[in-house]
Amino acid sequence: MINTAAIGQFSAAFRKDFSELMRWRRDVRSFQDTPVDAAALARCLDAFKLAPSVSLTQPWRLVEIKSEGARKTVIENFKSFNASALSGADGETAQGFATQKLKGLEVAPVQYAVFSDGAATEGHVLDLSSIPQVLDYSVAAAIMQFWLALRVEGIGMGWVSRFDPAQLQADLDIAQSWKLVGYLCIGYPTADSTEPDLQTRGYETRAPELELLAR
Repeated sequence: MINTAAIGQFSAAFRKDFSELMRWRRDVRSFQDTPVDAAALARCLDAFKLAPSVSLTQPWRLVEIKSEGARKTVIENFKSFNASALSGADGETAQGFATQKLKGLEVAPVQYAVFSDGAATEGHVLDLSSIPQVLDYSVAAAIMQFWLALRVEGIGMGWVSRFDPAQLQADLDIAQSWKLVGYLCIGYPTADSTEPDLQTRGYETRAPELELLAR
């Protein structure tokens, strides 16, 4: 239970649970063929309403990919991009992960293409020009908040980024001011783990300590 004795203070139990939540937030590639509970998903989507954004622009734009035609377009884009991108000495390893991601695209019951709207700055008084990417950063932060909310509900998410974004934008008839930040596959995972899949398979290792520079 949250300690409400002082604003912004949380109990040791809450802090422990939050740490565990971050450990269990994993990039899911294998999903059950089970519909996602609509009420749970709605609660998770509320995370976008609470997310931070530069100048309160709220630049995230979500497009749910539901129709058979739209999903086919996404899969063909993914296949086409990977066919040209997978080569070299690590081609076999890369192909294996591409295959996993493709399975997620084929099975995940809920899928969102998430965009950053460059026109979201219109009407806002603060100057955003010094770091043009801040809108994209705001969208990425909102996605992470959504990701944690999903995990609380026992729902998994896979973030897919291997697309031709311009072609996908054209095929889905998306406004030119929008920029693809992530494609999210959502559903109940077939298995849970506190370790990244790349680490479990022996391809990468998480750094044991944070390197903090001082100047």
